[in-house]
Amino acid sequence: MTVSLTEQAKRWIAARLHPGDGAIDATVGNGHDTLFLASRVGENGRVFAFDIQTEAIDGARRRLRQAGLERRVFWYLKGHQHLAESIPITWRSRLRAAMFNLGYLPGGDKLRITRSATTIPALAQAVELVSTGGRITVIAYTGHPGGEEEADSVQSWLGRQPGDLIFWRRVIPVGRRQPPLLFLIEKR
Repeated sequence: MTVSLTEQAKRWIAARLHPGDGAIDATVGNGHDTLFLASRVGENGRVFAFDIQTEAIDGARRRLRQAGLERRVFWYLKGHQHLAESIPITWRSRLRAAMFNLGYLPGGDKLRITRSATTIPALAQAVELVSTGGRITVIAYTGHPGGEEEADSVQSWLGRQPGDLIFWRRVIPVGRRQPPLLFLIEKR
């Protein structure tokens, strides 16, 4: 049985994210990762959730409210390139995970996409913010205009990082013409 990239990403994060930890959802979208992260951090943990679209934040908030987990999340209606300036200093030593899903809001405006110009700075900030041993996932959807370029930029940026700082690998699903890519990153 093939495991989806989103499930692989969650498994990678789950191995390091525990109750009381902090986590970043860099691209809230429909809130699936936000819900997953909030369920992992427990009552004393927090998720810092970013999106530029009000409809993404509103929909995700409803999802988390229905699950009884909304109080575990700090919501930011701003781009992921603002991670470092937004996350309280008191949480920085407790950040163990960050998740990125690049592309556009499913069911939303397909012209509003993530772009390398903001994604690369956000990724650099996430690597800086997560604690040693912390993990980051990036799913880059390549089937829309700008998607392949952004995925290539992420891979190129990762390839320039020192091996003593991060470990990463790329996962490509088989049998798709323009497959999404999963990047698994661990801070050393």
